Amino acid sequence: MRDIGLEYLRRILMAPVYDVAVETELTSCTKLSTKLGNEIYLKREDQQPVHSFKLRGAYNKLAQLPKEQSQHGVIAASAGNHAQGLALAAKKLGIKATIFMPITTPDIKVDNVRRFGAEVRLVGKSFNEAQQASMEYAEQENKTIIHPFDDPDVIAGQGTVAKELMQQLPNADVVFIPVGGGGLLAGMAVYLKQLSPNTKVIGVEAEDSACLAAAMVAGKPVDLDHVGLFADGVAVKRIGSNTFSLIKNFCDEVITVSSDEICASIKDIFEQTRVIAEPAGALSLAGLTKYCQTSSGNEKLAAVLSGANMNFHSLRYVSERCELGEQKEAVLSVVIPEEKGSFRRFCQSLNGKAITEFNYRYADASQAHIFVGVRLSEGKAELEQLIQHLTEQGYQVSDFTDNELAKLHVRYMIGGQATAPQNERLFRFEFPEYPGALEKFLDTLGELWNISLFHYRNHGAAFGQVLAGIEVNNENQLAFFRHIKDLGFNYKEETDNPAYQAFLSK
Repeated sequence: MRDIGLEYLRRILMAPVYDVAVETELTSCTKLSTKLGNEIYLKREDQQPVHSFKLRGAYNKLAQLPKEQSQHGVIAASAGNHAQGLALAAKKLGIKATIFMPITTPDIKVDNVRRFGAEVRLVGKSFNEAQQASMEYAEQENKTIIHPFDDPDVIAGQGTVAKELMQQLPNADVVFIPVGGGGLLAGMAVYLKQLSPNTKVIGVEAEDSACLAAAMVAGKPVDLDHVGLFADGVAVKRIGSNTFSLIKNFCDEVITVSSDEICASIKDIFEQTRVIAEPAGALSLAGLTKYCQTSSGNEKLAAVLSGANMNFHSLRYVSERCELGEQKEAVLSVVIPEEKGSFRRFCQSLNGKAITEFNYRYADASQAHIFVGVRLSEGKAELEQLIQHLTEQGYQVSDFTDNELAKLHVRYMIGGQATAPQNERLFRFEFPEYPGALEKFLDTLGELWNISLFHYRNHGAAFGQVLAGIEVNNENQLAFFRHIKDLGFNYKEETDNPAYQAFLSK
């Protein structure tokens, strides 16, 4: 591994990325430093011409291509930053680039790739379908596929971020690097640990796309059954083989963070820099923030702000969730008596804490379930004290602060429980978002079963979120599950979720 490490070190030092990329700033975050008790720095890859580090690896790969391959042109499948980085790199080198993107890709990303001079082909409703089409086309036309992360030249190009960081902050104690397929972490880790072995290198993953953590447990790359939708820039089902080989030898630790924690870091970055990071771009700062909760303090900590290609419509979701990620808001279900003055007495029991939302619907004559948001100032310790205080006041309290069903759907659906007994099963579905997608979803769900509850949300992502209650008799269960499996949608049953039981089920 030492020989491999030295070879990558040579590749990184020789990478000609500055023909098109720029050396990005290292921003000292004074406000965050005071808040977290450490010296916090952001490596600003949002400052690249394509607002992402991906340009480095793409250009380095194209610059190393033999002349014959360059003349035939290159192909990639991507719905985001790799596409934009490759398009600009190809334009700079005079290479024809064809990018296959799913039809669900937001127009802003498609337009940017075309603006940089690449041909765009919109194929399929998912990345996998676009990728398959790109591979078939590459074989037919004898074109070279440029992998977004699992290629030595791409890894070396991304490693140039570490070269700059070592010049800007040579005595960094810990560096936090986001992980999708692992190209950036592998390239930076192999550089940092050879030149500064005492610097700790920590990879940060979204907890719903933690392919590196899964590989660490298995000892080899493995496929995740499902990846999350929010941090789409790191939504990778399987870590790369080349990247994992480097990461397991040169990375010290892996941290996973929630979507709410990522949202909180997007807000922190905006307040510090006035830059709106994309979710994957804020991932490493979320990991840094989590690390600070248990660290001794007074360390020099650097996080890579890896990209800022945010879909504007996603900001609504970020705004909703950032205070939960900062532990400044709690979401509770509370049972109160169905009698005059109950609301007022409950509010008084909060001892002046601000209520951020309050949802209620009459259910029966004896008691009511209320869905309430409460502002916090001291995090989890304060929440635990509040729940204990309310319990001592005689209230039944359930904490839904970490309940995804409650936060994504139920808080918008407080409308009363079903009045008649039903064989209702509750499911969350995800389906590709494109014109007519919702109607297509309903068509493919079929008319064999009655839909008894329905709620649809989309926060600007490439996938829509549906919560559906479906009446399924015991004798039809096997046929039903065969049917939804054949549909091909990602789904999760939520029938036993306490938020559903409290507010929507009888």
